[in-house]
Amino acid sequence: MANKHRNIDKDELLTMAYRYCDYCIASTKEIATNSGVKQVKERHIPTVSYFLLHWLRREHFDFYCRDNWYHAMKNETHPLSDTIKSIDDIFNSLARDIVANEGKGIFYAKNKLGMHDRQQVETRTVDKFDFDVND
Repeated sequence: MANKHRNIDKDELLTMAYRYCDYCIASTKEIATNSGVKQVKERHIPTVSYFLLHWLRREHFDFYCRDNWYHAMKNETHPLSDTIKSIDDIFNSLARDIVANEGKGIFYAKNKLGMHDRQQVETRTVDKFDFDVND
């Protein structure tokens, strides 16, 4: 049976993932101020969707669609399985750092990274009321 997988260079794919992370780290946004528009650093949370649908396309790197990415990640016999798992770990570690240090992306953290709010439950026992019910 012939190999149906594309011939994609693992090292080049990993290099593209690191370049995408560098892009996310170096990202800026424009803020309007009294003295004009300023560029302010704001790291982007890396996502597989943006990486596949936009970043690789902009870099003219032909790759799989998102479904193929996750299939290859789960399929241990796929030639890119370990590389894709490694890239996913890199994206998640950067995302965790951004969420933890910048206090943004809370919904991303809850949904994608499995983080949750720590609830504080306070219980009080009342032994005696300060008022008289018969008044």
